[in-house]
Amino acid sequence: MSASFYICLVFSHFVWIFVLPEYTIIYFDVRGRGQAMRMLMADQGLAWKEECLTFDAWLKGVLKRDAVFGQLPAFKDGDLTLYQSNAILRHLARNHGLYGKNPREATLIDMVNDGAEDLRIKYLHLIYKNYENGKEEYIKSLSTEFGHFERLLAANNKGKDFVVGNEISFVDYNLLDLLLIHLVLAPDCLSGFPLLSAYVKRMTSRPKLEAFLSSDAHKKKPINGNGKQ
Repeated sequence: MSASFYICLVFSHFVWIFVLPEYTIIYFDVRGRGQAMRMLMADQGLAWKEECLTFDAWLKGVLKRDAVFGQLPAFKDGDLTLYQSNAILRHLARNHGLYGKNPREATLIDMVNDGAEDLRIKYLHLIYKNYENGKEEYIKSLSTEFGHFERLLAANNKGKDFVVGNEISFVDYNLLDLLLIHLVLAPDCLSGFPLLSAYVKRMTSRPKLEAFLSSDAHKKKPINGNGKQ
């Protein structure tokens, strides 16, 4: 792997060689479904590079033909190429200790992530199919949607920890991404949810994550591909 980075530690007559992960996100130049994995990697101090495609290049190129489900993002970990954003998040979680401390927590994390995926699909339907006619009704529905996550936080050490357990997991990055994009859609949407509001503040104050969210790599990427947000 000629493009890999190596760290060599030499002690006496022994040499240890550690190969750092070589990660690449292949996606359009938007936050979209790539943002949770970006936040995870930034917060965990992991390096990655990006290959950005235009929509026209995607439609005309061989990558669409070769994509397992005909979708982006794609993610490369050395010679492994993955598709499906939630599978990518789980892959990173397994490799970097972000999948709970035991099987029970892992199962709960999966459950919450499925709930987050349900909300993301509703959001994407609004953004790409019903923005003008459906925005007002959608925002009204958020009191129900966010209520689920508020109760999950309340049940976990009264909202003082993460959404599952007392250690951060991949679902925290996915949930945070959803909350941040909804705060752009409706800036007052968390006003009735004190635990979620505190959770966003706590998560975005993590030093490495805060630095990423303050960077052009985050701020200059549009949230969605059609300009709506």
